[in-house]
Amino acid sequence: MTFPHRTGADGAPDKLSLDGLEEKWSRRWDESGVYAFDRTRTRAEVFSVDTPPPTVSGSLHVGHVFSYTHTDTVARYQRMRGKEVFYPMGWDDNGLPTERRVQIHFGVRCDPALPYDPSFRPPESPPKNQLPVSRRNFIELCERLTIEDEKAFEELWRLLGLSVDWSRTYRTIGTEARATAQLAFLNNLARGEAYIAEAPTLWDITYRTAVAQAELEDRERPGAYHRLTFHGPDGRPVVIDTTRPELLPACVALVVHPDDERHKDLIGTTVRTPLFGVAVPVVAHRAAVPDKGTGIAMICTFGDTADVTWWRELRLATRPVIGWDGRFLAQPPSGVESADAVAAYAKLAGATAHTARERIVELLRASGELEGEPRPVTHAVKFYEKGDRPLEIVTTRQWYLRNGGRDAHLRDELMARGGELIWHPPHMRVRYENWVGGLNGDWLVSRQRFFGVPIPVWYPLDNNAEPDHAHPIVPDASALPVDPSAEAPPGYEDAQRGERHGFTGDPDVMDTWATSSLTPQIAGGWRSDPDLFARVFPMDVRPQAHEIIRTWLFSTVVRAHAEQGELPWRHAAISGWILDPHRKKMSKTKSNAVTPGDLLVRHGSDAVRYWAASGRPGTDTAFDVGQMKVGRRLATKLLNVGTFVLSLGDAAGPAHPAPVTEPLDRAVLAELAATVEEATAAFDDFDYARALERTERFFWRFCDDYVELVKARAYGDQGEDAGTQSARATLRTVLDALVRLFAPVLPFVTEEVWSWYAQGSVHRAAWPTPEVPEGADAAVLTTASEVIAAIRRAKSEARLSMRAEVAGVVVLGPRASLHRFALAQADVRAAGRVGAVETREGETQLRVEVRVGDQPG
Repeated sequence: MTFPHRTGADGAPDKLSLDGLEEKWSRRWDESGVYAFDRTRTRAEVFSVDTPPPTVSGSLHVGHVFSYTHTDTVARYQRMRGKEVFYPMGWDDNGLPTERRVQIHFGVRCDPALPYDPSFRPPESPPKNQLPVSRRNFIELCERLTIEDEKAFEELWRLLGLSVDWSRTYRTIGTEARATAQLAFLNNLARGEAYIAEAPTLWDITYRTAVAQAELEDRERPGAYHRLTFHGPDGRPVVIDTTRPELLPACVALVVHPDDERHKDLIGTTVRTPLFGVAVPVVAHRAAVPDKGTGIAMICTFGDTADVTWWRELRLATRPVIGWDGRFLAQPPSGVESADAVAAYAKLAGATAHTARERIVELLRASGELEGEPRPVTHAVKFYEKGDRPLEIVTTRQWYLRNGGRDAHLRDELMARGGELIWHPPHMRVRYENWVGGLNGDWLVSRQRFFGVPIPVWYPLDNNAEPDHAHPIVPDASALPVDPSAEAPPGYEDAQRGERHGFTGDPDVMDTWATSSLTPQIAGGWRSDPDLFARVFPMDVRPQAHEIIRTWLFSTVVRAHAEQGELPWRHAAISGWILDPHRKKMSKTKSNAVTPGDLLVRHGSDAVRYWAASGRPGTDTAFDVGQMKVGRRLATKLLNVGTFVLSLGDAAGPAHPAPVTEPLDRAVLAELAATVEEATAAFDDFDYARALERTERFFWRFCDDYVELVKARAYGDQGEDAGTQSARATLRTVLDALVRLFAPVLPFVTEEVWSWYAQGSVHRAAWPTPEVPEGADAAVLTTASEVIAAIRRAKSEARLSMRAEVAGVVVLGPRASLHRFALAQADVRAAGRVGAVETREGETQLRVEVRVGDQPG
């Protein structure tokens, strides 16, 4: 471990302080371009990071600081290992979170039927009733607000000390991102991986948009079982239990298990529904659960995903009753024909599902077809992860990407990709495999929203101005990005929009994950910069949280598998959640998140980073201000020990450092070498927490034991000799290595100390290498530390100052321990201000007796 070139022993300021280091060094890093990516380097020389683009919808919270610090420590480490680090930052600024923020912030809502108003200005304060604006006006407001948010995000990331190359920032709604997402979609379409289909769709009635399987979450909600009486053959009552009696007019069949002896005679017969008298078949399916309710389930179109499965596999009729707005359709479904049935349905038309449930229960109670009263139950209900109301299932026309949900061969290929990926920690691979193995449909990628990447297709219109969805018109790749709602397709004029034999543009946008799943391609320049792409792809690591393995990680694997035929990265580094004092996940939606700006100012960025880097990979971690205080104490100690070591001088000069001759000095260098080796192995495994823990443990041992043991010799209290030069050289060597070991986690204080004695940035300096001096025995330091600890303890018990002298010390132990003590005895005596020293062989364990005055301590 050699010294860098030194600028002078007086490089440290007179007054030490952590305050202001963030502003000072952020500015200098920016001016010097220390983190700028050198694109002349080959792929083998590059370490590339697929940085998560944070959602730009208000403010960052402390969970972002937690996980992004993890990524930054790895990036800084790899840079010091000699890699050219490709570390861009993106902003995920399209999708529902942005739309919701714009609606609240400006008090507007999008109405695509309205014309564009170029002079529109939002009100100074949001009105009570949201103003309707055109789609283009709404998108302009989205652009305006996200740009403001992105500036605030960048300021906070700079304050935190992220070592990204800020010249390589991208936006998921930016021109390049839109073009990349559309090109990938068109390639999927050309290869048959993208298709349009009309099918039952999970639907959020608040946002009036389709929702993909990966965006679902189950929430426990109160409900009730209702026992309904159907009318079987020869008037036989057939009783079923359901939590959704309002879907009775949508009933298309009853289903029983084929081995259920109670109901075998019903299979193949027809029953009539209560109230509506619609004839429906009784069918068999092995997914029916005999011990659930009466063992007979009602199949409706559609109450839940089980209904969809049975409907599809049993080829049943379709009787939709709920519209896109979540209300019952005005007209009754097929089969509801009698006057009484139509009258009963009329009481449901236009009602929400909740109101319709109340009304139909009253109707059933009056008709005598409700057996008993509803029985309360708590059950899991499916929600859109960003929604507030239960999902419905409606039939819509949507775009899908094949992801193995209905293709066993593709599913096996994607499962194999998960096996090729190196997971940190390894057990996170199970989450990927469980998700892939449980897929039950392809990836629904179209959304009925506004601020997103448009589906890049048009449809020709026939003689009746009806669209031909089977023959979409696609743009040339050179024309991307396109907006079919505002541009005409090749070969058409805009005047033909909506006219017979003209065209119509697809009105939908892509799911936000359809763009985010291409972050390696967007950041790496796949479409526009093939030279850069060849230098950074496949990327080295995808850092992300564990809950979006099913969405972001999996969808990115799907896209790279289809487009490049390989994994998008070699490693996946998974972070855990931040937990509040009640051990619940911190999030803005739960209103329990802490914003990080004040924390960074109050405790300092290094202190907050220290807390973040203490969290184990993939492990949920408690929010802990106490840990930040520990981190600040560590940073302050590094300043202090740095000034002490540098105040001693150069130990024979930087070009020819003095030889390390003393056993205690060699011992601490041996322990340092072991620390470097362990920290290096930990960082190579993306375990920043273990690297920090091992480095910190050695640091405090160095400060509390070694520095105190050699201080007198380093000062030259007995005259400057070879031992003095050995101590000074060792102190400088250890300090230099520790500054570099801490640099990935504590970038500001390490850069400050580094600047006192070295040129350039510590973040471009070489990572230390483990070097054990010849004949070094780390146990010499351990033995000396045990003895000096016993002396300090005795002084403390006697209520003496640590500078007080003691009469004598007796060291008892085995021969090997006494031999090691002898090698460090002079330093122990000086540090402990010890008079006489006696050693006695024979004890199996080292033991120390201290005489404070005339009595042993």
